[in-house]
Amino acid sequence: MDSPDLRNVVEIDKGKATEAGDLVVSYLRQLDVEYVFGVPGGAIEPLYNALARSAREGGPRPIVARHEAGAAFMADGYARNTGKLGVCCATTGPGTTNLITGVASAYENHIPMLVLTAQTALSNFGRGAFQESSCTGTNTLGMFEFCTRYNSLVSHIDQVERKLNAAIMTAFQSPAGPAHLSFPLDVLRSPSPQAVPSYDLASHVWQPALMDHEAVDLLCQELVCHSRFVFVIGDDCSGAIGTILDVALLLNARIVTTPHGKGLVSPYHPLFCGVIGFGGHRSAEQVLSDPDLDLVLAIGTSLSEWASNGWDAHVLSSHLIHVESTEHNLTRSPMAMLHVRGRISSIFQRVIDYLHQHLTQGPTDTKSALGGYDTHIHIDKDAKPKRHFELDDEASYYDDATPIKPQRLMRELPRLFPPNTRYLADTGASFAWAIHYLLPSDRRISGARDAHGGIFRACLEFASMGWAIGSAVGTALACRGNPVVCITGDGALLMSGQEITVAVQERLPVIVVVLNDSALGMVKHGQRLAHAEAVGYELPHVDFSLLATSLGAAGHIIRSPQDLLALDIKGVCQRRGPTLLDVRIDPEEIPPMQVRMRSLNSVE
Repeated sequence: MDSPDLRNVVEIDKGKATEAGDLVVSYLRQLDVEYVFGVPGGAIEPLYNALARSAREGGPRPIVARHEAGAAFMADGYARNTGKLGVCCATTGPGTTNLITGVASAYENHIPMLVLTAQTALSNFGRGAFQESSCTGTNTLGMFEFCTRYNSLVSHIDQVERKLNAAIMTAFQSPAGPAHLSFPLDVLRSPSPQAVPSYDLASHVWQPALMDHEAVDLLCQELVCHSRFVFVIGDDCSGAIGTILDVALLLNARIVTTPHGKGLVSPYHPLFCGVIGFGGHRSAEQVLSDPDLDLVLAIGTSLSEWASNGWDAHVLSSHLIHVESTEHNLTRSPMAMLHVRGRISSIFQRVIDYLHQHLTQGPTDTKSALGGYDTHIHIDKDAKPKRHFELDDEASYYDDATPIKPQRLMRELPRLFPPNTRYLADTGASFAWAIHYLLPSDRRISGARDAHGGIFRACLEFASMGWAIGSAVGTALACRGNPVVCITGDGALLMSGQEITVAVQERLPVIVVVLNDSALGMVKHGQRLAHAEAVGYELPHVDFSLLATSLGAAGHIIRSPQDLLALDIKGVCQRRGPTLLDVRIDPEEIPPMQVRMRSLNSVE
């Protein structure tokens, strides 16, 4: 990203003194941030005043969420799809505590985020002021200590610029994550010493293309000395995925992805063997357990529970090479034979240059080693694309039964929606079905692509229900012109469905697909699989189509594949506002959650 001109700041209304909030917004504009997601209130009002002045000048403007957690989820979706800073805010007391779930989710998923909260006036600390959340009340600053990379109270106007710069820079540092600043009302309202930023912050927040050259050379040597590889691709590969796939093709290396990395690789890629971990595929497990496997190359992944196939010993083995730009992730792989640090795109550009040199100039034995598995992949670009792995239940994937089976629903969504559609899957049975059975229509096998993440997203670390609903709004704002499909459950919608009205207000083409089985599906089926008591999973029957209509969205009930195929998808995508599909799924279909059950059952 080019460094912006320092003059690109918010113009202050004539006759109005520059306040702390105006300086904050000026820095956001310098970083090309377009939106601040939040819910207004008395103590945070000076920031909203600054945003109102900014909006009139074409600068950052507020997006008002319906719940502060939804605001954080929206900022998360915006950051994931733009590479920019996600910004959310809340007023003091319960406004701030409501943010915590969304901020914790961003912390676990390494999302660069600026969290701005308010406090009562400093002079009222300790006096029992309305919604007081200072160190002498309900200490919200203390609560954020455990889910932020930077966390500070701005106690004086002269601290604003210094702490704001530190917070934003920390949010982008490795590992990226939320940075929190808490502003007392009187500080936020104070006149600012300057009207424009003192520093060109944009030039300091983007990581340089650094890498450990010695480790990269060792990686290259390992690749030319072995012949059977598996690449485990995580979500941090997004900026380098084209080059990584080119290397895989050169080496004839099998490819699996983590659930987070699923959207980066075409399901029709000739080397793709499926997803590991939660909702994953048996074919991916089989490739990793191949006794003749030489190397497992884990790239851009935290190797958390689902990103390591439930801490599978075949992944976390002495055959592992872990390639990372986030050094914190390397703490999860002490057993690895090699750690390779650096920007992933730079590392793989060096690797591909090395391989090209050795493929054309190397000795005969080196050339023969660069053969991968027994049979080379020959790519016929004119052939009809096909997948090279099996699904758990192929019959249900094509089943015409009513009620519609979740497997069939996942089959039809990419067939109906255009290739540029973004998919988000919510926590619960929704992301189990989507990870395993949803096969987006991206059919590229190599080459450059969007550097800010793939066409499928899930949130599996902190795994907050309702994340996908808020994140879909942020994604739609970041990816205007692209349909956004949010796959969620009836439980998550009852928890966070009010955020649909933000999409109504902003006229965003978000399509909310509700898997309606009148149950907390993962709880229900998990209890059955574990032979536990059947308790607490029931939900009332809800007509979400009527709810959508009452909120200002379009609503449709889907009971069968025929209902789904009869939809005017072009009209849905072109609609200036959200559409909700109330999909009455077969409630007896068991989600592909075997890895989760195996993990739970392993606990003594």
